Amino acid sequence: MSAAFALQPWSDAHLQRIEHCLSDWVTAEAPAGLGQAMRYAVLDGGKRLRPLLVLAACEAVQGEAQLALRPACAVELIHAYSLVHDDMPCMDNDVLRRGKPTVHVQFGQAQALLAGDALQALAFELLCPQDEAVAPQVQAHWCRLLARAAGYQGMAGGQAIDLISVGRSLSEPELRTMHQMKTGALLQASVEMGAACAPALDPRGLAGLRDYGRALGLAFQVVDDILDVTADAAQLGKTAGKDAAQHKPTYVSLLGLQPARDLAQALLAQAQQALTASGLVPVQALHALARMVVNRDY
Repeated sequence: MSAAFALQPWSDAHLQRIEHCLSDWVTAEAPAGLGQAMRYAVLDGGKRLRPLLVLAACEAVQGEAQLALRPACAVELIHAYSLVHDDMPCMDNDVLRRGKPTVHVQFGQAQALLAGDALQALAFELLCPQDEAVAPQVQAHWCRLLARAAGYQGMAGGQAIDLISVGRSLSEPELRTMHQMKTGALLQASVEMGAACAPALDPRGLAGLRDYGRALGLAFQVVDDILDVTADAAQLGKTAGKDAAQHKPTYVSLLGLQPARDLAQALLAQAQQALTASGLVPVQALHALARMVVNRDY
């Protein structure tokens, strides 16, 4: 059933809605050019995987698609802010992102720092609209999921581990923990935030979606490690070979290229098995997104 699903038309339709909402919500009205830096960081680039996962998970639990646009855009703003900060000289010191100069190169370090801060704040503002369109308990659940995934237990904590691990050898469990926090947590949260758009979800379905998100999140980073050594900057839209040049621990440096590829395929199988175990029916988009993540070349 999932093999016959056409991801491209599904994603094209949802991407139009995502881009429209991002453009509306990330306005240029912020003072002193801050709005331009924020829009530069968010618009005109990116795969939008995280918002697509929110919408696909919402679809899987038969939630309200219109409701899911807020968490879909919020998680993309958190992702965008993290890239802005990660690219700065005090972190990864990168000059290319999504095929264009990084925000600090284009606007200066101070403006980049503020743009990232403002995007983070805006993400949580989107989750708490002033009208009654979103129930307060849903708003609180979304905020809790996103804050946990973005903070010290997730993305920020994983980045801290990454920074102190340069030039060190990590064991596979240590590397897995770092990747699950730095990259996987936000991807898993995307799935869970989409699931939270349903009025109620049985424990089996939620457990399956969590397991899917966990496997997919790690698979994404394993493939990123692979692409860092197999793709060029034109394909990636960012500096290629950066991990090896900075002596960062990766799955390729730890296992080798082919074993890392084998691991990515094994994680794909885990994600697919989790969807089957969930008992949810409309999961074709989630299956297709998992295949896209693992088999992508950029």
